Amino acid sequence: MSIEVRVPTLGESVTEATVATWFKKPGDAVAADEMLCELETDKVTVEVPAPAAGVMGEIVAAEGSTVGVDALLATISEGDSAGAEPAKAPQKDADEAPASSGASVDVMVPTLGESVTEATVSTWFKKVGDSVAADEMLCELETDKVSVEVPAPSAGTLTEILAGEGDTVKAGGKLAVMSGGADGAVEPAERPQPEGNEAVADGEQYTPPAAGKDVEDAPSAKKAMAEAGLSADQVQGSGRDGRVMKEDVAKAAAAVANAPAPAAAPAQAPRAPVSADDAAREERVKMTRLRQTIARRLKDSQNTAAMLTTYNEVDMTEVMALRNQYKDEFVKKHGVKLGFMSFFTKACVHALKEVPEVNAEIDGTDIVYKNFVHMGIAAGTPTGLVVPVIRDADSMSFAEIEKQIAEKGARARDGKLSMAEMQGGTFTISNGGVYGSLMSSPILNPPQSGILGMHKIQQRPMVVNGEIVARPMMYLALSYDHRIVDGKGAVTFLVRVKDALEDPRRLLMDL
Repeated sequence: MSIEVRVPTLGESVTEATVATWFKKPGDAVAADEMLCELETDKVTVEVPAPAAGVMGEIVAAEGSTVGVDALLATISEGDSAGAEPAKAPQKDADEAPASSGASVDVMVPTLGESVTEATVSTWFKKVGDSVAADEMLCELETDKVSVEVPAPSAGTLTEILAGEGDTVKAGGKLAVMSGGADGAVEPAERPQPEGNEAVADGEQYTPPAAGKDVEDAPSAKKAMAEAGLSADQVQGSGRDGRVMKEDVAKAAAAVANAPAPAAAPAQAPRAPVSADDAAREERVKMTRLRQTIARRLKDSQNTAAMLTTYNEVDMTEVMALRNQYKDEFVKKHGVKLGFMSFFTKACVHALKEVPEVNAEIDGTDIVYKNFVHMGIAAGTPTGLVVPVIRDADSMSFAEIEKQIAEKGARARDGKLSMAEMQGGTFTISNGGVYGSLMSSPILNPPQSGILGMHKIQQRPMVVNGEIVARPMMYLALSYDHRIVDGKGAVTFLVRVKDALEDPRRLLMDL
């Protein structure tokens, strides 16, 4: 009897994948649930297990092939698979046991994303004893990057909550237990993939296998190594023939993190003595994971990059006049307001073409030049600063840019941005002017080498053609990594942005 191996569900809005690696070849003995191949999408990496024991038959989709959901990958001839030993799965904690059989099913922590190993339970939407429909949201988890909603794997009743609000849980850990529905049986549904949580941005550099190594590491492990800054020789593989898997990278990263530092960093200054009366009026709140990540990344940026800021100012008269002239027609045709951000995005794209080092990044002893612009637009939210990325902004029109900014800004305020939407930026624009800031020095968003700070537009006296006139002026600030960007390049970039904004016709003429 021949059994078909098909492409599983890949996640919301994901319709196709690429076959990255086959672990078996025709004629190999296969055990039930043994990994047959690995698929890669633009958001996640999916491992495909064997649906039953048997012998590997025909491979229909070779490595590198693009396949759609439910497409045929291969066939397995069902039969005696003695000698087919299941691949050893990585050891898990006690709380990560597989779902129990019978009339109950475990609610597990979903995959949280590459390099994300734990999360905090922020909110339970259901309590013990509540009836739950299939795919109904049970709880929300908070990681240092995104919020993840956990749906019910099937219909039933919530019988036990194992991780309460505020508890820290590991990826794959058990959150709760559900009992069966009216028919007394629960069939565990396929766990949905979290949207975009495992995406790796275009242009990231993967760590190559160690010299002399014949076994190809898992693509997901390569991505995890790239994000963790680990080389292949720092990770001990536990997969077949020593193949490095995602779990191996997580263990190696944890070992590096727990290793004693070569030189102790200065301890944080102790708090000043507080009187009992003042202490009673204080409120102590634990930092969210997002806030902790923001603090760590900004400090790392200061410690790593040779950061310097240069300033200029721009007369906004022409941009404001052009915007006022066409804003009504723009809304009618495109359904979105014409703001200043599209002008600044276009101006920055124009300047980045002339000064490409501002759009590059350092990778070890290499400089990686990006022949595209993924523009990060910093946005303040109730939970902290996030930077959604507009991909390929260099090929977008004003209307497309404004639509992207509006859509991602709304998702950021609602806390619905996925990790994929905040990765891969090559340059960032931060608009402190919306809060009334007149001047600031923005901090780099690593590994980027440049960030432009916009500020408040203010009427100031300027000398124009020998006369003093009031003009709407804005200070611009470019913070850049002096290791890769020279002062001349930084000043040239700002001047090109200034020229394009003071005479927007230059953008149309590519001057």
